[in-house]
Amino acid sequence: MLFNSYPFIFLFLPVTLLVFFKLGTAGRRGLAAAWLAAASLAFYGWIDVTYVPLLLGSILCNFLLGRTISVAETPRRRLILILAVTGNLALLGYFKYANFLLGSLGGEASVGLNLGGIVLPPGVSFFTFTQIAFLVDTYRGEVKGYPFLHYGLFVSFFPHLIAGPIYHHREIAPQFSKPGIYRLNHEDCAVGLTIFSIGLFKKVVLADNVGRFSSPMFDAAAHGVQVTLFEAWGGALAYTLQLYFDFSGYSDMAIGLARLFGVRFPLNFNSPYKAASIIEFWRRWHMTLTRFLRDYIYIPLGGNRRGPWRRYGNVIITMVLAGLWHGAGWTFVVWGALHGGYLVVNHVWQDLRRRFGLELSRKSLGGIWLGRVLTFLAVVVGWVVFRADDLGTAASVLKAMAGEYGCVLPEQWLHTRLAGMDWLIRWLSGYGVVFGDSGTFVGLGEVAWLAGLLAVVWLLPNTQELFGEARLAIRGESGMEAEPGPWQWRPTWIWGVFALSMFLAGVTFMNRASEFLYFQF
Repeated sequence: MLFNSYPFIFLFLPVTLLVFFKLGTAGRRGLAAAWLAAASLAFYGWIDVTYVPLLLGSILCNFLLGRTISVAETPRRRLILILAVTGNLALLGYFKYANFLLGSLGGEASVGLNLGGIVLPPGVSFFTFTQIAFLVDTYRGEVKGYPFLHYGLFVSFFPHLIAGPIYHHREIAPQFSKPGIYRLNHEDCAVGLTIFSIGLFKKVVLADNVGRFSSPMFDAAAHGVQVTLFEAWGGALAYTLQLYFDFSGYSDMAIGLARLFGVRFPLNFNSPYKAASIIEFWRRWHMTLTRFLRDYIYIPLGGNRRGPWRRYGNVIITMVLAGLWHGAGWTFVVWGALHGGYLVVNHVWQDLRRRFGLELSRKSLGGIWLGRVLTFLAVVVGWVVFRADDLGTAASVLKAMAGEYGCVLPEQWLHTRLAGMDWLIRWLSGYGVVFGDSGTFVGLGEVAWLAGLLAVVWLLPNTQELFGEARLAIRGESGMEAEPGPWQWRPTWIWGVFALSMFLAGVTFMNRASEFLYFQF
Protein backbone atom coordinates (compact mmCIF):
# COMPACT_ATOMS: atom_id res chain seq x y z
CA MET A 1 0.00 0.00 0.00
CA LEU A 2 1.32 3.42 -0.93
CA PHE A 3 0.90 6.62 1.07
CA ASN A 4 -0.12 8.30 -2.20
CA SER A 5 -3.03 5.98 -2.98
CA TYR A 6 -6.80 6.28 -2.51
CA PRO A 7 -7.16 3.07 -0.44
CA PHE A 8 -4.53 4.30 2.03
CA ILE A 9 -5.84 7.86 2.39
CA PHE A 10 -9.56 7.19 2.42
CA LEU A 11 -9.79 3.71 3.95
CA PHE A 12 -6.72 2.39 5.78
CA LEU A 13 -5.65 5.57 7.56
CA PRO A 14 -9.04 6.75 8.89
CA VAL A 15 -10.06 3.25 10.04
CA THR A 16 -6.70 2.71 11.77
CA LEU A 17 -6.90 6.07 13.54
CA LEU A 18 -10.52 5.63 14.56
CA VAL A 19 -10.06 2.21 16.15
CA PHE A 20 -6.73 3.16 17.75
CA PHE A 21 -8.11 6.20 19.54
CA LYS A 22 -11.40 4.48 20.35
CA LEU A 23 -9.52 1.75 22.21
CA GLY A 24 -7.07 4.21 23.76
CA THR A 25 -9.81 6.50 25.05
CA ALA A 26 -11.53 3.49 26.61
CA GLY A 27 -8.36 2.83 28.59
CA ARG A 28 -7.39 -0.29 26.66
CA ARG A 29 -3.93 0.89 25.68
CA GLY A 30 -2.47 -2.58 25.23
CA LEU A 31 -5.25 -3.49 22.82
CA ALA A 32 -4.76 -0.18 20.99
CA ALA A 33 -1.05 -0.91 20.56
CA ALA A 34 -1.88 -4.44 19.36
CA TRP A 35 -4.36 -2.99 16.87
CA LEU A 36 -1.73 -0.58 15.54
CA ALA A 37 0.79 -3.40 15.19
CA ALA A 38 -1.78 -5.54 13.36
CA ALA A 39 -2.68 -2.61 11.09
CA SER A 40 1.01 -2.12 10.32
CA LEU A 41 1.32 -5.78 9.33
CA ALA A 42 -1.79 -5.43 7.15
CA PHE A 43 -0.19 -2.38 5.52
CA TYR A 44 2.91 -4.46 4.81
CA GLY A 45 0.86 -7.41 3.61
CA TRP A 46 -1.06 -5.22 1.17
CA ILE A 47 2.23 -4.70 -0.67
CA ASP A 48 3.21 -8.37 -0.61
CA VAL A 49 1.51 -10.75 1.82
CA THR A 50 4.07 -13.51 1.20
CA TYR A 51 6.71 -11.58 3.17
CA VAL A 52 4.64 -10.95 6.31
CA PRO A 53 5.98 -14.19 7.91
CA LEU A 54 9.51 -12.99 7.08
CA LEU A 55 8.91 -9.70 8.89
CA LEU A 56 7.29 -11.42 11.86
CA GLY A 57 10.10 -13.97 12.05
CA SER A 58 12.72 -11.23 11.92
CA ILE A 59 10.98 -9.33 14.74
CA LEU A 60 10.61 -12.41 16.97
CA CYS A 61 14.14 -13.71 16.39
CA ASN A 62 15.80 -10.35 17.02
CA PHE A 63 13.71 -9.70 20.12
CA LEU A 64 14.74 -13.08 21.57
CA LEU A 65 18.36 -12.55 20.54
CA GLY A 66 18.33 -9.16 22.24
CA ARG A 67 16.99 -10.72 25.43
CA THR A 68 19.64 -13.44 25.24
CA ILE A 69 22.45 -10.93 24.76
CA SER A 70 21.24 -8.82 27.68
CA VAL A 71 21.36 -11.72 30.18
CA ALA A 72 24.30 -13.71 28.78
CA GLU A 73 27.62 -13.83 30.54
CA THR A 74 30.34 -11.58 29.15
CA PRO A 75 32.33 -14.19 27.18
CA ARG A 76 29.21 -15.37 25.33
CA ARG A 77 27.60 -12.00 24.65
CA ARG A 78 30.03 -11.03 21.91
CA LEU A 79 29.64 -14.39 20.16
CA ILE A 80 25.85 -14.15 20.28
CA LEU A 81 26.00 -10.60 18.90
CA ILE A 82 28.27 -11.69 16.03
CA LEU A 83 25.95 -14.59 15.17
CA ALA A 84 22.86 -12.36 15.41
CA VAL A 85 24.27 -9.60 13.20
CA THR A 86 25.60 -12.19 10.75
CA GLY A 87 22.16 -13.77 10.54
CA ASN A 88 20.53 -10.41 9.79
CA LEU A 89 23.12 -9.57 7.15
CA ALA A 90 22.78 -13.05 5.63
CA LEU A 91 19.03 -12.53 5.28
CA LEU A 92 19.58 -9.13 3.68
CA GLY A 93 22.40 -10.49 1.51
CA TYR A 94 20.34 -13.37 0.16
CA PHE A 95 17.43 -11.25 -0.98
CA LYS A 96 19.37 -8.17 -2.07
CA TYR A 97 22.84 -9.26 -3.18
CA ALA A 98 22.91 -12.98 -3.97
CA ASN A 99 22.20 -12.68 -7.69
CA PHE A 100 24.44 -9.63 -8.00
CA LEU A 101 27.40 -11.47 -6.46
CA LEU A 102 26.77 -14.67 -8.41
CA GLY A 103 26.34 -12.68 -11.61
CA SER A 104 29.62 -10.86 -11.02
CA LEU A 105 31.45 -14.11 -10.31
CA GLY A 106 29.80 -15.78 -13.28
CA GLY A 107 30.77 -12.89 -15.51
CA GLU A 108 34.39 -13.32 -14.53
CA ALA A 109 34.19 -17.02 -15.32
CA SER A 110 31.99 -16.53 -18.41
CA VAL A 111 29.30 -18.66 -16.75
CA GLY A 112 25.72 -17.59 -16.11
CA LEU A 113 25.09 -17.92 -12.38
CA ASN A 114 21.94 -16.84 -10.49
CA LEU A 115 19.36 -18.09 -8.04
CA GLY A 116 16.38 -17.23 -10.20
CA GLY A 117 13.87 -14.45 -9.69
CA ILE A 118 14.47 -13.40 -6.09
CA VAL A 119 11.96 -10.67 -5.18
CA LEU A 120 13.27 -8.07 -2.74
CA PRO A 121 10.98 -7.90 0.33
CA PRO A 122 9.64 -4.36 0.84
CA GLY A 123 11.60 -2.38 3.41
CA VAL A 124 14.01 -5.22 4.22
CA SER A 125 17.01 -2.86 4.37
CA PHE A 126 15.22 -0.55 6.79
CA PHE A 127 13.85 -3.06 9.28
CA THR A 128 17.11 -5.05 9.18
CA PHE A 129 19.32 -2.03 9.94
CA THR A 130 16.89 -0.86 12.62
CA GLN A 131 17.20 -4.19 14.42
CA ILE A 132 20.97 -4.47 13.98
CA ALA A 133 21.26 -1.15 15.81
CA PHE A 134 19.02 -2.56 18.55
CA LEU A 135 21.22 -5.65 18.94
CA VAL A 136 24.47 -3.66 19.06
CA ASP A 137 23.02 -1.24 21.61
CA THR A 138 21.82 -4.19 23.69
CA TYR A 139 25.36 -5.57 23.69
CA ARG A 140 26.64 -2.15 24.79
CA GLY A 141 24.17 -2.11 27.69
CA GLU A 142 22.22 0.86 26.26
CA VAL A 143 18.83 -0.88 25.96
CA LYS A 144 16.12 -0.94 28.59
CA GLY A 145 13.75 -3.87 28.57
CA TYR A 146 10.76 -3.39 26.25
CA PRO A 147 7.57 -5.48 26.14
CA PHE A 148 7.44 -7.61 23.01
CA LEU A 149 4.39 -5.71 21.77
CA HIS A 150 6.18 -2.37 21.95
CA TYR A 151 9.29 -3.83 20.33
CA GLY A 152 7.24 -5.31 17.49
CA LEU A 153 5.44 -2.02 17.02
CA PHE A 154 8.75 -0.13 17.07
CA VAL A 155 9.99 -2.28 14.15
CA SER A 156 6.77 -2.57 12.14
CA PHE A 157 5.15 0.87 12.69
CA PHE A 158 3.81 1.51 9.21
CA PRO A 159 4.87 5.17 8.68
CA HIS A 160 8.55 4.09 8.67
CA LEU A 161 8.35 0.44 7.63
CA ILE A 162 9.00 0.69 3.89
CA ALA A 163 11.43 3.57 3.44
CA GLY A 164 12.55 4.78 6.84
CA PRO A 165 13.64 6.69 8.75
CA ILE A 166 16.15 4.29 10.32
CA TYR A 167 15.34 5.31 13.85
CA HIS A 168 16.77 4.18 17.20
CA HIS A 169 14.82 2.07 19.66
CA ARG A 170 15.48 4.63 22.39
CA GLU A 171 13.73 7.28 20.30
CA ILE A 172 10.56 5.41 19.40
CA ALA A 173 9.87 2.35 21.59
CA PRO A 174 9.47 4.37 24.85
CA GLN A 175 6.85 6.58 23.16
CA PHE A 176 4.44 3.64 22.96
CA SER A 177 4.49 3.46 26.76
CA LYS A 178 3.25 7.04 27.17
CA PRO A 179 -0.48 7.26 27.94
CA GLY A 180 -0.79 10.55 26.04
CA ILE A 181 -0.39 9.04 22.57
CA TYR A 182 -3.51 6.91 23.06
CA ARG A 183 -5.78 9.94 23.29
CA LEU A 184 -6.65 12.17 20.37
CA ASN A 185 -4.63 15.39 20.41
CA HIS A 186 -6.02 18.13 18.19
CA GLU A 187 -2.71 19.91 17.69
CA ASP A 188 -1.01 16.65 16.71
CA CYS A 189 -3.77 16.00 14.19
CA ALA A 190 -3.57 19.52 12.75
CA VAL A 191 0.22 19.38 12.46
CA GLY A 192 0.22 15.82 11.13
CA LEU A 193 -2.42 16.42 8.47
CA THR A 194 -0.71 19.62 7.30
CA ILE A 195 2.69 17.97 7.02
CA PHE A 196 1.19 14.94 5.29
CA SER A 197 -0.55 17.20 2.77
CA ILE A 198 2.68 19.08 2.02
CA GLY A 199 4.49 15.78 1.49
CA LEU A 200 1.70 14.47 -0.75
CA PHE A 201 1.95 17.62 -2.87
CA LYS A 202 5.73 17.28 -3.16
CA LYS A 203 5.44 13.67 -4.28
CA VAL A 204 2.45 13.73 -6.62
CA VAL A 205 2.60 17.22 -8.10
CA LEU A 206 6.32 18.04 -8.07
CA ALA A 207 8.36 14.81 -8.06
CA ASP A 208 6.16 12.77 -10.40
CA ASN A 209 5.79 15.60 -12.91
CA VAL A 210 9.46 16.53 -13.13
CA GLY A 211 10.29 12.83 -13.32
CA ARG A 212 8.75 12.64 -16.82
CA PHE A 213 11.75 14.60 -18.11
CA SER A 214 14.23 12.19 -16.54
CA SER A 215 13.35 8.64 -17.57
CA PRO A 216 13.26 9.21 -21.37
CA MET A 217 16.84 10.51 -21.37
CA PHE A 218 18.26 7.69 -19.25
CA ASP A 219 16.28 5.10 -21.21
CA ALA A 220 17.58 6.48 -24.50
CA ALA A 221 21.17 6.43 -23.24
CA ALA A 222 20.70 2.87 -21.97
CA HIS A 223 19.67 1.81 -25.50
CA GLY A 224 22.83 3.22 -27.03
CA VAL A 225 21.53 6.62 -28.16
CA GLN A 226 24.13 9.38 -27.88
CA VAL A 227 22.12 12.07 -26.12
CA THR A 228 23.25 15.65 -26.55
CA LEU A 229 24.14 18.41 -24.09
CA PHE A 230 20.68 19.79 -23.30
CA GLU A 231 19.14 16.32 -23.21
CA ALA A 232 21.77 15.08 -20.76
CA TRP A 233 21.65 18.08 -18.45
CA GLY A 234 17.86 18.24 -18.60
CA GLY A 235 17.49 14.57 -17.69
CA ALA A 236 20.19 14.67 -15.00
CA LEU A 237 18.73 17.77 -13.33
CA ALA A 238 15.22 16.34 -13.62
CA TYR A 239 16.27 13.16 -11.80
CA THR A 240 18.17 15.22 -9.21
CA LEU A 241 15.01 17.18 -8.45
CA GLN A 242 12.68 14.19 -8.75
CA LEU A 243 14.67 12.27 -6.15
CA TYR A 244 14.80 15.34 -3.91
CA PHE A 245 11.06 16.00 -3.86
CA ASP A 246 10.20 12.29 -3.84
CA PHE A 247 12.31 11.61 -0.73
CA SER A 248 11.45 14.95 0.87
CA GLY A 249 7.76 14.23 0.26
CA TYR A 250 8.04 10.75 1.74
CA SER A 251 9.90 12.08 4.79
CA ASP A 252 7.21 14.69 5.39
CA MET A 253 4.41 12.16 4.97
CA ALA A 254 6.08 9.70 7.35
CA ILE A 255 6.56 12.39 10.03
CA GLY A 256 2.99 13.62 9.52
CA LEU A 257 1.48 10.13 9.77
CA ALA A 258 3.44 9.34 12.94
CA ARG A 259 2.38 12.67 14.43
CA LEU A 260 -1.31 11.77 13.91
CA PHE A 261 -0.70 8.97 16.42
CA GLY A 262 1.18 11.29 18.77
CA VAL A 263 4.56 9.78 17.83
CA ARG A 264 7.53 11.96 16.90
CA PHE A 265 10.09 10.72 14.38
CA PRO A 266 13.67 11.95 14.01
CA LEU A 267 14.31 14.30 11.13
CA ASN A 268 15.57 12.60 8.00
CA PHE A 269 15.79 15.37 5.42
CA ASN A 270 16.92 18.99 5.79
CA SER A 271 17.32 20.87 2.49
CA PRO A 272 20.45 18.95 1.40
CA TYR A 273 20.86 20.95 -1.82
CA LYS A 274 21.50 24.02 0.34
CA ALA A 275 24.65 22.34 1.63
CA ALA A 276 27.86 24.27 0.99
CA SER A 277 30.06 21.15 1.19
CA ILE A 278 29.76 17.39 0.74
CA ILE A 279 30.24 16.90 4.48
CA GLU A 280 27.26 19.17 5.09
CA PHE A 281 25.29 17.41 2.34
CA TRP A 282 25.57 14.10 4.18
CA ARG A 283 24.45 15.77 7.40
CA ARG A 284 21.31 16.88 5.61
CA TRP A 285 20.51 13.99 3.23
CA HIS A 286 18.99 10.79 4.69
CA MET A 287 20.14 11.93 8.12
CA THR A 288 19.21 8.72 9.95
CA LEU A 289 21.17 6.59 7.48
CA THR A 290 24.18 8.89 7.92
CA ARG A 291 23.86 8.49 11.69
CA PHE A 292 23.68 4.70 11.38
CA LEU A 293 26.75 4.59 9.13
CA ARG A 294 28.66 6.80 11.56
CA ASP A 295 27.69 4.97 14.75
CA TYR A 296 27.80 1.36 13.55
CA ILE A 297 30.39 1.33 10.74
CA TYR A 298 32.65 4.39 10.65
CA ILE A 299 33.34 4.68 14.41
CA PRO A 300 33.81 0.91 14.97
CA LEU A 301 36.31 0.93 12.08
CA GLY A 302 38.32 3.48 14.04
CA GLY A 303 36.78 6.73 12.83
CA ASN A 304 39.32 9.54 12.90
CA ARG A 305 41.21 8.22 15.94
CA ARG A 306 44.10 6.49 14.13
CA GLY A 307 45.57 9.17 11.93
CA PRO A 308 44.42 10.89 8.72
CA TRP A 309 45.16 8.06 6.29
CA ARG A 310 43.26 5.51 8.33
CA ARG A 311 40.46 8.04 8.61
CA TYR A 312 40.27 8.51 4.85
CA GLY A 313 40.23 4.74 4.35
CA ASN A 314 37.39 4.41 6.85
CA VAL A 315 35.44 7.10 5.00
CA ILE A 316 35.85 5.28 1.67
CA ILE A 317 34.84 1.91 3.16
CA THR A 318 31.79 3.44 4.86
CA MET A 319 30.58 5.16 1.71
CA VAL A 320 31.09 2.11 -0.49
CA LEU A 321 28.92 0.19 1.97
CA ALA A 322 26.41 3.05 1.84
CA GLY A 323 26.31 2.65 -1.92
CA LEU A 324 25.76 -1.10 -1.64
CA TRP A 325 22.99 -0.49 0.90
CA HIS A 326 21.10 1.43 -1.77
CA GLY A 327 21.26 -1.39 -4.29
CA ALA A 328 23.04 -4.42 -5.67
CA GLY A 329 24.93 -3.12 -8.69
CA TRP A 330 28.25 -1.68 -9.73
CA THR A 331 26.66 1.72 -10.28
CA PHE A 332 25.85 1.89 -6.56
CA VAL A 333 29.35 0.77 -5.63
CA VAL A 334 30.90 3.46 -7.84
CA TRP A 335 28.44 6.06 -6.54
CA GLY A 336 29.42 5.24 -2.96
CA ALA A 337 33.13 5.31 -3.80
CA LEU A 338 32.65 8.62 -5.61
CA HIS A 339 31.04 10.20 -2.55
CA GLY A 340 33.76 8.68 -0.39
CA GLY A 341 36.29 10.44 -2.60
CA TYR A 342 34.33 13.68 -2.35
CA LEU A 343 34.36 13.44 1.45
CA VAL A 344 38.09 12.74 1.56
CA VAL A 345 38.79 15.80 -0.59
CA ASN A 346 36.52 17.87 1.65
CA HIS A 347 38.31 16.67 4.81
CA VAL A 348 41.75 17.30 3.26
CA TRP A 349 40.66 20.82 2.32
CA GLN A 350 39.42 21.51 5.85
CA ASP A 351 42.66 20.15 7.33
CA LEU A 352 44.72 22.40 5.05
CA ARG A 353 42.68 25.43 6.05
CA ARG A 354 43.20 24.68 9.73
CA ARG A 355 46.92 24.14 9.18
CA PHE A 356 47.28 27.55 7.55
CA GLY A 357 45.12 29.26 10.16
CA LEU A 358 42.19 30.04 7.89
CA GLU A 359 38.90 30.57 9.70
CA LEU A 360 36.41 27.82 8.85
CA SER A 361 33.36 29.31 10.54
CA ARG A 362 33.36 32.63 8.70
CA LYS A 363 31.88 32.47 5.24
CA SER A 364 30.78 35.27 2.98
CA LEU A 365 27.48 35.06 1.13
CA GLY A 366 29.40 34.66 -2.12
CA GLY A 367 31.51 31.89 -0.62
CA ILE A 368 28.42 30.08 0.64
CA TRP A 369 26.76 30.17 -2.77
CA LEU A 370 29.97 29.10 -4.50
CA GLY A 371 30.13 26.14 -2.12
CA ARG A 372 26.47 25.32 -2.77
CA VAL A 373 26.87 25.38 -6.53
CA LEU A 374 30.03 23.26 -6.52
CA THR A 375 28.49 20.79 -4.07
CA PHE A 376 25.29 20.63 -6.12
CA LEU A 377 27.19 19.92 -9.34
CA ALA A 378 29.19 17.17 -7.63
CA VAL A 379 25.95 15.65 -6.34
CA VAL A 380 24.36 15.80 -9.83
CA VAL A 381 27.32 13.88 -11.28
CA GLY A 382 26.87 11.30 -8.55
CA TRP A 383 23.13 10.97 -9.23
CA VAL A 384 23.86 10.21 -12.90
CA VAL A 385 25.90 7.18 -11.84
CA PHE A 386 23.28 6.28 -9.23
CA ARG A 387 20.38 6.40 -11.72
CA ALA A 388 22.01 4.85 -14.79
CA ASP A 389 21.26 1.23 -15.67
CA ASP A 390 24.97 0.42 -15.89
CA LEU A 391 28.36 2.09 -15.84
CA GLY A 392 28.46 2.35 -19.64
CA THR A 393 25.22 4.33 -19.63
CA ALA A 394 26.52 6.57 -16.85
CA ALA A 395 29.73 7.26 -18.79
CA SER A 396 27.74 8.08 -21.93
CA VAL A 397 25.51 10.57 -20.10
CA LEU A 398 28.46 12.23 -18.37
CA LYS A 399 30.24 12.60 -21.72
CA ALA A 400 27.12 14.20 -23.14
CA MET A 401 26.97 16.61 -20.19
CA ALA A 402 30.57 17.58 -21.02
CA GLY A 403 29.47 18.39 -24.58
CA GLU A 404 31.17 15.48 -26.32
CA TYR A 405 28.10 14.60 -28.40
CA GLY A 406 27.15 18.09 -29.45
CA CYS A 407 24.52 20.63 -28.48
CA VAL A 408 21.13 20.61 -30.25
CA LEU A 409 18.18 22.94 -29.74
CA PRO A 410 14.69 22.27 -31.17
CA GLU A 411 14.49 23.22 -34.83
CA GLN A 412 11.07 24.85 -34.43
CA TRP A 413 12.70 27.50 -32.26
CA LEU A 414 14.13 29.01 -35.45
CA HIS A 415 10.58 29.87 -36.48
CA THR A 416 9.12 30.67 -33.05
CA ARG A 417 11.32 31.60 -30.10
CA LEU A 418 14.25 32.95 -32.14
CA ALA A 419 12.38 34.27 -35.18
CA GLY A 420 14.02 37.47 -36.39
CA MET A 421 16.97 37.11 -33.98
CA ASP A 422 19.57 36.22 -36.57
CA TRP A 423 22.36 37.70 -34.46
CA LEU A 424 21.58 35.32 -31.59
CA ILE A 425 21.37 32.34 -33.94
CA ARG A 426 24.79 33.20 -35.42
CA TRP A 427 26.22 33.65 -31.91
CA LEU A 428 24.91 30.27 -30.78
CA SER A 429 26.19 28.62 -33.95
CA GLY A 430 29.62 30.04 -33.27
CA TYR A 431 29.68 28.02 -30.06
CA GLY A 432 28.67 24.79 -31.77
CA VAL A 433 24.92 24.93 -31.13
CA VAL A 434 22.85 23.46 -33.96
CA PHE A 435 19.09 23.33 -34.52
CA GLY A 436 17.40 20.04 -35.31
CA ASP A 437 15.98 17.00 -33.54
CA SER A 438 16.55 17.73 -29.84
CA GLY A 439 15.62 14.20 -28.79
CA THR A 440 14.31 13.97 -25.23
CA PHE A 441 14.84 17.70 -24.52
CA VAL A 442 11.33 19.15 -24.89
CA GLY A 443 12.14 22.85 -24.71
CA LEU A 444 11.06 25.73 -22.51
CA GLY A 445 8.48 23.72 -20.59
CA GLU A 446 11.27 21.52 -19.25
CA VAL A 447 13.47 24.53 -18.54
CA ALA A 448 10.64 26.22 -16.63
CA TRP A 449 10.06 23.14 -14.46
CA LEU A 450 13.75 22.80 -13.64
CA ALA A 451 14.24 26.51 -12.92
CA GLY A 452 11.09 26.71 -10.80
CA LEU A 453 11.98 23.70 -8.67
CA LEU A 454 15.56 24.86 -8.21
CA ALA A 455 14.17 28.15 -6.91
CA VAL A 456 11.96 26.24 -4.45
CA VAL A 457 14.91 24.11 -3.31
CA TRP A 458 17.30 27.01 -2.79
CA LEU A 459 15.09 29.92 -1.75
CA LEU A 460 12.03 28.69 0.15
CA PRO A 461 11.95 27.44 3.76
CA ASN A 462 11.66 23.70 4.30
CA THR A 463 8.98 21.92 6.30
CA GLN A 464 10.73 21.91 9.65
CA GLU A 465 11.42 25.64 9.32
CA LEU A 466 7.69 26.18 8.85
CA PHE A 467 6.86 24.03 11.88
CA GLY A 468 9.78 24.93 14.13
CA GLU A 469 7.68 26.04 17.09
CA ALA A 470 5.35 23.03 16.77
CA ARG A 471 8.22 20.68 17.67
CA LEU A 472 7.90 18.82 14.40
CA ALA A 473 10.20 15.93 15.25
CA ILE A 474 12.84 14.58 17.61
CA ARG A 475 15.94 16.71 17.60
CA GLY A 476 18.87 14.57 16.56
CA GLU A 477 22.58 14.71 17.23
CA SER A 478 23.81 16.03 13.89
CA GLY A 479 23.43 19.71 14.75
CA MET A 480 21.93 20.28 11.29
CA GLU A 481 18.24 20.52 12.23
CA ALA A 482 16.69 23.67 10.84
CA GLU A 483 15.89 26.52 13.19
CA PRO A 484 12.45 28.13 13.11
CA GLY A 485 12.08 30.52 10.20
CA PRO A 486 9.96 33.67 9.77
CA TRP A 487 6.96 31.76 8.34
CA GLN A 488 5.62 29.81 11.28
CA TRP A 489 2.73 27.38 11.26
CA ARG A 490 -0.20 28.30 13.46
CA PRO A 491 -3.55 26.50 13.97
CA THR A 492 -5.37 29.21 11.99
CA TRP A 493 -7.83 29.19 9.10
CA ILE A 494 -5.14 30.48 6.72
CA TRP A 495 -2.95 27.47 7.39
CA GLY A 496 -6.05 25.29 7.19
CA VAL A 497 -6.79 26.58 3.71
CA PHE A 498 -3.14 26.07 2.74
CA ALA A 499 -3.16 22.45 3.95
CA LEU A 500 -6.49 21.76 2.24
CA SER A 501 -5.16 23.22 -1.02
CA MET A 502 -2.06 21.01 -0.86
CA PHE A 503 -4.20 17.97 -0.08
CA LEU A 504 -6.74 18.59 -2.85
CA ALA A 505 -3.98 19.23 -5.40
CA GLY A 506 -2.29 16.00 -4.38
CA VAL A 507 -5.48 13.95 -4.52
CA THR A 508 -6.45 15.49 -7.85
CA PHE A 509 -3.13 14.57 -9.48
CA MET A 510 -3.09 11.16 -7.83
CA ASN A 511 -4.66 9.49 -10.87
CA ARG A 512 -1.99 6.82 -10.94
CA ALA A 513 -0.15 5.41 -7.95
CA SER A 514 3.62 5.72 -8.31
CA GLU A 515 6.07 4.18 -5.88
CA PHE A 516 8.46 6.30 -3.90
CA LEU A 517 11.95 5.98 -5.35
CA TYR A 518 13.38 4.84 -2.01
CA PHE A 519 11.00 1.86 -1.94
CA GLN A 520 13.42 0.03 -4.23
CA PHE A 521 16.29 0.36 -1.74
